[in-house]
Formats: sequence, structure tokens, C-alpha cells
Amino acid sequence: MSKRHVLSVLVENEPGVLSRVAGLFSGRGFNIHSLNVAPALEEGVSHMTITTEGDSLILEQIMKQLHKIVSVIKVVDFADIPAVEREMMFVKVQAEGPMRGEILRTVEIFRCKVVDVSPNEMTIEATGNQDKLDAIINLLQRFGIKELARTGSVAIRRSKKTD
Repeated sequence: MSKRHVLSVLVENEPGVLSRVAGLFSGRGFNIHSLNVAPALEEGVSHMTITTEGDSLILEQIMKQLHKIVSVIKVVDFADIPAVEREMMFVKVQAEGPMRGEILRTVEIFRCKVVDVSPNEMTIEATGNQDKLDAIINLLQRFGIKELARTGSVAIRRSKKTD
């Protein structure tokens, strides 16, 4: 059964590691829906967040193969672990005349920010889970989306609650 997986992969920051990690997915017919790579807390280490969908058995094999790559430090699948997950996006919309007020109300409802304005357009910054961002896109489509840029997911394990 196909399931959404968000993988957290800590790697040594060196040339070719991204190619080797992506190659594992394509070699097994898995599509990477989003890939986010940025420096981690430790010097010389990067944090990859990979979002994919697929069969758990094949994903288990990919995780085993990831562990065999020398520059991979740690791999965690957040599919069954409580985690905080967010994406960020910019949406540039047509914004003339009376539409501006409606767009601003939509922005306020979703706790977004207007980060750029011109006489004809507005660029909105939104942060949230995949469902929230999809809902914002659906509402803004009627105004005319001119451009869209999304980061893909970043995720971190939730803190353990104490009694």
C-alpha cells in the first residue's frame, strides 16, 4: 500500500552526496516529491528532508541502502513518528482595484504575509503544512496566480511531552 513518507537524512556536506541519495530513489522507481537541503547545526553536515510516496517495503530497502552510503550519518522516516512539518511558499497574484481587499482578507485568515506589492500584483508568503498551502492556492486561483514557488517540506521530531 502506498503511503506518504517524510525522511530526515543527515549527511556529510561533500560533493556527490545529493546525487547518490537521489540515485537510490530513481533506481527503485520512487519519485521524490520534494527535496530540501540546508546546513545542519554541526559544521560540515547537511540536513536533507525528502518527501516521497510509496510502498513501505521498498522504502525500507531504500533506508537500508541510504545507511550504506558512507557520507550518510542518520536516516529517520517520520511516517509513524510525531513530527512538526512545514513548507513555505511565495504566491504572486494579480491584484488590481477591489480584488486587493479580498486578497488581503484571505491573507489575514491564513496568517500569511504580503512581502511585495506593485500596482498590479501582490506577492504573498505562506507557511504551513501541505493541506494549508493547497487551500491557499485554491482560494487565490480566482484572482489569477501569476507565479508560485514552494520550498518543499522541512520536518523535525516533536518534543516528548512530560506528565
